Amino acid sequence: MKIGVLLANNDDADFARRHPDDARKVAALLSALRPAWRYESVAVKDGKFPAAPDEFDGYVITGSPASVNEPLPWIRRLEAFIVELEAARVPTVGLCFGHQVIAKALGGVVSANRDGWGLGTGETVFERFESWMKPPQKSLVLHAAHNEQVIVPPAQARVLGGSAHCPIGSFCIGRHVFTTEFHPEITGEFMRALLDHLNAHLDAATIARAQASLERPVDSALFARWMVAFFEQGAARGGA
Repeated sequence: MKIGVLLANNDDADFARRHPDDARKVAALLSALRPAWRYESVAVKDGKFPAAPDEFDGYVITGSPASVNEPLPWIRRLEAFIVELEAARVPTVGLCFGHQVIAKALGGVVSANRDGWGLGTGETVFERFESWMKPPQKSLVLHAAHNEQVIVPPAQARVLGGSAHCPIGSFCIGRHVFTTEFHPEITGEFMRALLDHLNAHLDAATIARAQASLERPVDSALFARWMVAFFEQGAARGGA
Protein backbone atom coordinates (compact mmCIF):
# COMPACT_ATOMS: atom_id res chain seq x y z
CA MET A 1 0.00 0.00 0.00
CA LYS A 2 1.23 3.51 -0.82
CA ILE A 3 0.41 6.21 1.74
CA GLY A 4 0.81 9.90 0.96
CA VAL A 5 1.68 11.94 4.04
CA LEU A 6 0.58 15.51 3.38
CA LEU A 7 3.10 17.55 5.35
CA ALA A 8 1.35 20.64 6.70
CA ASN A 9 3.81 21.58 9.43
CA ASN A 10 5.42 24.82 8.22
CA ASP A 11 7.57 25.42 11.30
CA ASP A 12 11.14 26.08 10.13
CA ALA A 13 12.53 27.20 13.49
CA ASP A 14 15.79 25.74 14.81
CA PHE A 15 13.83 23.56 17.24
CA ALA A 16 11.81 21.98 14.42
CA ARG A 17 14.91 21.35 12.32
CA ARG A 18 16.54 19.44 15.15
CA HIS A 19 13.78 16.81 15.09
CA PRO A 20 12.25 14.53 12.43
CA ASP A 21 9.46 16.30 10.56
CA ASP A 22 5.85 15.21 10.96
CA ALA A 23 5.86 13.09 7.80
CA ARG A 24 8.75 11.06 9.20
CA LYS A 25 6.95 10.75 12.52
CA VAL A 26 3.85 9.37 10.78
CA ALA A 27 5.94 6.96 8.71
CA ALA A 28 7.69 5.71 11.87
CA LEU A 29 4.33 5.19 13.61
CA LEU A 30 2.79 3.16 10.79
CA SER A 31 5.88 1.34 9.57
CA ALA A 32 6.19 -0.31 12.98
CA LEU A 33 3.05 -2.23 11.97
CA ARG A 34 3.31 -2.24 8.17
CA PRO A 35 7.01 -2.03 7.22
CA ALA A 36 6.30 -3.11 3.63
CA TRP A 37 4.03 -0.16 2.92
CA ARG A 38 5.45 2.87 1.11
CA TYR A 39 5.25 6.24 2.84
CA GLU A 40 5.86 9.35 0.76
CA SER A 41 6.00 12.89 2.11
CA VAL A 42 4.22 15.55 0.06
CA ALA A 43 5.05 19.06 1.33
CA VAL A 44 1.68 20.74 0.90
CA LYS A 45 2.96 23.55 3.15
CA ASP A 46 5.31 24.40 0.25
CA GLY A 47 2.52 24.26 -2.32
CA LYS A 48 3.27 20.72 -3.50
CA PHE A 49 0.32 18.39 -4.07
CA PRO A 50 -0.39 14.99 -5.59
CA ALA A 51 -1.31 15.14 -9.27
CA ALA A 52 -4.63 13.43 -8.54
CA PRO A 53 -6.44 11.90 -5.52
CA ASP A 54 -5.73 8.36 -6.75
CA GLU A 55 -1.96 8.88 -6.79
CA PHE A 56 -1.92 7.20 -3.37
CA ASP A 57 -3.97 4.44 -1.75
CA GLY A 58 -4.56 6.62 1.29
CA TYR A 59 -3.50 9.88 2.90
CA VAL A 60 -2.51 11.24 6.30
CA ILE A 61 -2.74 15.01 6.82
CA THR A 62 -0.29 16.06 9.53
CA GLY A 63 -0.42 18.60 12.29
CA SER A 64 0.84 22.15 11.92
CA PRO A 65 1.32 25.31 13.98
CA ALA A 66 -0.57 27.13 11.21
CA SER A 67 -4.23 27.98 11.76
CA VAL A 68 -6.71 26.56 9.27
CA ASN A 69 -8.33 30.00 9.38
CA GLU A 70 -5.24 31.78 8.05
CA PRO A 71 -5.68 33.05 4.46
CA LEU A 72 -2.66 31.16 3.18
CA PRO A 73 -2.77 29.94 -0.44
CA TRP A 74 -1.51 26.47 0.41
CA ILE A 75 -4.23 26.00 3.04
CA ARG A 76 -6.95 27.03 0.61
CA ARG A 77 -5.48 24.65 -1.99
CA LEU A 78 -5.35 21.86 0.62
CA GLU A 79 -9.04 22.42 1.37
CA ALA A 80 -9.83 22.08 -2.34
CA PHE A 81 -7.81 18.86 -2.50
CA ILE A 82 -9.69 17.50 0.53
CA VAL A 83 -12.95 18.10 -1.33
CA GLU A 84 -11.51 16.04 -4.20
CA LEU A 85 -10.47 13.26 -1.80
CA GLU A 86 -13.96 13.26 -0.31
CA ALA A 87 -15.59 13.00 -3.73
CA ALA A 88 -13.24 10.17 -4.72
CA ARG A 89 -13.70 8.39 -1.37
CA VAL A 90 -9.94 8.00 -0.89
CA PRO A 91 -9.17 6.89 2.70
CA THR A 92 -7.85 9.93 4.57
CA VAL A 93 -6.71 10.37 8.17
CA GLY A 94 -6.44 13.81 9.74
CA LEU A 95 -4.22 14.48 12.75
CA CYS A 96 -4.75 17.72 14.74
CA PHE A 97 -4.41 20.40 12.02
CA GLY A 98 -5.41 17.62 9.60
CA HIS A 99 -8.56 16.95 11.63
CA GLN A 100 -9.34 20.66 11.63
CA VAL A 101 -8.68 21.36 7.95
CA ILE A 102 -10.79 18.37 6.87
CA ALA A 103 -13.64 19.68 9.01
CA LYS A 104 -13.33 23.20 7.63
CA ALA A 105 -12.98 22.08 4.00
CA LEU A 106 -16.19 20.06 4.28
CA GLY A 107 -18.32 22.71 5.95
CA GLY A 108 -17.37 22.57 9.62
CA VAL A 109 -16.11 25.36 11.87
CA VAL A 110 -12.76 25.66 13.65
CA SER A 111 -12.14 28.20 16.39
CA ALA A 112 -9.91 28.93 19.38
CA ASN A 113 -10.58 26.79 22.42
CA ARG A 114 -12.14 29.00 25.08
CA ASP A 115 -10.48 26.86 27.77
CA GLY A 116 -7.01 27.45 26.37
CA TRP A 117 -4.34 25.07 25.16
CA GLY A 118 -4.70 21.33 24.91
CA LEU A 119 -1.07 20.49 25.60
CA GLY A 120 0.84 17.51 26.93
CA THR A 121 -1.71 14.73 26.73
CA GLY A 122 -5.45 14.72 26.07
CA GLU A 123 -8.21 12.16 26.42
CA THR A 124 -10.90 11.14 23.94
CA VAL A 125 -13.85 9.21 25.35
CA PHE A 126 -15.39 7.26 22.48
CA GLU A 127 -19.15 6.94 22.28
CA ARG A 128 -19.24 4.94 19.06
CA PHE A 129 -16.89 2.57 17.28
CA GLU A 130 -16.39 1.83 13.62
CA SER A 131 -15.31 -1.51 12.20
CA TRP A 132 -11.63 -0.53 12.00
CA MET A 133 -11.46 0.53 15.66
CA LYS A 134 -10.40 -2.87 17.00
CA PRO A 135 -9.88 -3.67 19.71
CA PRO A 136 -12.35 -1.04 20.89
CA GLN A 137 -11.25 1.03 23.85
CA LYS A 138 -13.57 3.50 25.56
CA SER A 139 -10.91 6.05 26.48
CA LEU A 140 -7.73 6.88 24.56
CA VAL A 141 -4.98 9.21 25.73
CA LEU A 142 -2.72 10.75 23.07
CA HIS A 143 -0.27 13.61 23.01
CA ALA A 144 -1.84 17.02 22.50
CA ALA A 145 -0.65 20.35 21.09
CA HIS A 146 -3.48 22.60 19.96
CA ASN A 147 -5.17 25.87 20.87
CA GLU A 148 -7.82 25.67 18.16
CA GLN A 149 -10.27 22.86 17.58
CA VAL A 150 -13.35 21.82 15.65
CA ILE A 151 -16.45 23.36 17.22
CA VAL A 152 -18.91 22.37 14.46
CA PRO A 153 -18.26 19.19 12.49
CA PRO A 154 -19.19 18.74 8.83
CA ALA A 155 -22.87 17.89 8.40
CA GLN A 156 -22.05 14.43 7.05
CA ALA A 157 -19.62 13.56 9.87
CA ARG A 158 -20.25 11.14 12.70
CA VAL A 159 -18.61 12.33 15.91
CA LEU A 160 -16.87 9.34 17.48
CA GLY A 161 -15.82 10.85 20.79
CA GLY A 162 -14.48 13.78 22.72
CA SER A 163 -14.14 15.27 26.18
CA ALA A 164 -15.23 18.30 28.18
CA HIS A 165 -12.16 20.18 26.94
CA CYS A 166 -12.47 18.95 23.35
CA PRO A 167 -16.03 17.76 22.58
CA ILE A 168 -15.24 16.87 18.95
CA GLY A 169 -12.08 14.91 19.51
CA SER A 170 -12.59 12.45 16.65
CA PHE A 171 -14.98 12.01 13.74
CA CYS A 172 -15.43 9.95 10.64
CA ILE A 173 -17.23 10.33 7.33
CA GLY A 174 -18.40 7.13 5.71
CA ARG A 175 -15.55 4.65 5.66
CA HIS A 176 -13.08 7.03 4.02
CA VAL A 177 -12.40 9.80 6.57
CA PHE A 178 -11.07 9.27 10.09
CA THR A 179 -9.70 12.05 12.30
CA THR A 180 -8.36 12.93 15.71
CA GLU A 181 -7.57 16.26 17.34
CA PHE A 182 -4.55 14.60 18.91
CA HIS A 183 -1.09 13.33 17.96
CA PRO A 184 -0.49 9.56 17.88
CA GLU A 185 2.73 10.21 15.93
CA ILE A 186 4.37 12.26 18.71
CA THR A 187 6.66 10.41 21.12
CA GLY A 188 7.03 11.22 24.79
CA GLU A 189 10.62 12.30 24.17
CA PHE A 190 9.53 14.83 21.55
CA MET A 191 6.68 16.15 23.70
CA ARG A 192 9.03 16.77 26.61
CA ALA A 193 11.40 18.61 24.29
CA LEU A 194 8.49 20.61 22.88
CA LEU A 195 7.36 21.70 26.34
CA ASP A 196 10.90 22.80 27.16
CA HIS A 197 10.89 24.82 23.93
CA LEU A 198 7.47 26.36 24.65
CA ASN A 199 8.41 27.26 28.22
CA ALA A 200 9.60 30.67 27.04
CA HIS A 201 6.49 31.29 24.96
CA LEU A 202 3.55 30.17 27.13
CA ASP A 203 2.46 30.95 30.67
CA ALA A 204 3.82 28.88 33.55
CA ALA A 205 0.44 27.42 34.52
CA THR A 206 -0.16 26.02 31.01
CA ILE A 207 3.30 24.46 30.93
CA ALA A 208 2.89 23.01 34.43
CA ARG A 209 -0.46 21.41 33.52
CA ALA A 210 1.02 19.98 30.35
CA GLN A 211 4.02 18.53 32.15
CA ALA A 212 1.83 16.97 34.83
CA SER A 213 -0.36 15.37 32.16
CA LEU A 214 2.64 13.46 30.81
CA GLU A 215 2.34 11.10 33.78
CA ARG A 216 -0.51 9.41 31.90
CA PRO A 217 0.55 6.64 29.50
CA VAL A 218 -0.48 7.25 25.90
CA ASP A 219 -2.31 4.91 23.53
CA SER A 220 -0.43 5.75 20.34
CA ALA A 221 0.20 2.09 19.51
CA LEU A 222 -3.53 1.31 19.61
CA PHE A 223 -4.43 4.34 17.52
CA ALA A 224 -1.80 3.26 14.98
CA ARG A 225 -3.56 -0.12 14.78
CA TRP A 226 -6.84 1.66 14.10
CA MET A 227 -5.19 3.73 11.36
CA VAL A 228 -3.76 0.64 9.67
CA ALA A 229 -7.11 -1.17 9.84
CA PHE A 230 -8.83 1.93 8.48
CA PHE A 231 -6.57 2.03 5.44
CA GLU A 232 -6.90 -1.70 4.86
CA GLN A 233 -10.69 -1.72 5.01
CA GLY A 234 -10.76 1.31 2.74
CA ALA A 235 -8.59 -0.40 0.16
CA ALA A 236 -10.66 -3.58 0.37
CA ARG A 237 -13.90 -1.65 -0.22
CA GLY A 238 -12.49 0.75 -2.76
CA GLY A 239 -12.78 3.62 -0.26
CA ALA A 240 -16.58 3.52 -0.28
